[in-house]
Amino acid sequence: QVQLVESGGGLVQAGGSLRLSCAASGSIFSINAVNWYRQAPGEQRQLVATITNDGRTNYADSVKGRFTISRDSAKNTVYLRMNNLKPEDTAVYYCNWDVRTSHRTPYQNYWGQGTQVTVSS
Repeated sequence: QVQLVESGGGLVQAGGSLRLSCAASGSIFSINAVNWYRQAPGEQRQLVATITNDGRTNYADSVKGRFTISRDSAKNTVYLRMNNLKPEDTAVYYCNWDVRTSHRTPYQNYWGQGTQVTVSS
């Protein structure tokens, strides 16, 4: 099993910054990719950023140039640095790890508990 713990959310004024963290623990044999999603009230969960095992990154158009996904492999932690935040970035942010727990198991998705980000205008 894999456990994910998120931190770093909070209330910030428009134009401000936050850094979210997602620390993984448990049995991780290999990582395919790690994603950050967000979900605003009444809306579907949206993919925000991805970092693959070989370090490639991808971003939703709405956050390109403002958000940066990174990882510290030694700490099994992935970060989402969010700059120039806007009120429309307000949402619950979830990390998602696509991992294998052994060479015999397929890749599976694991989710963090979510962290609230609120951006005031």
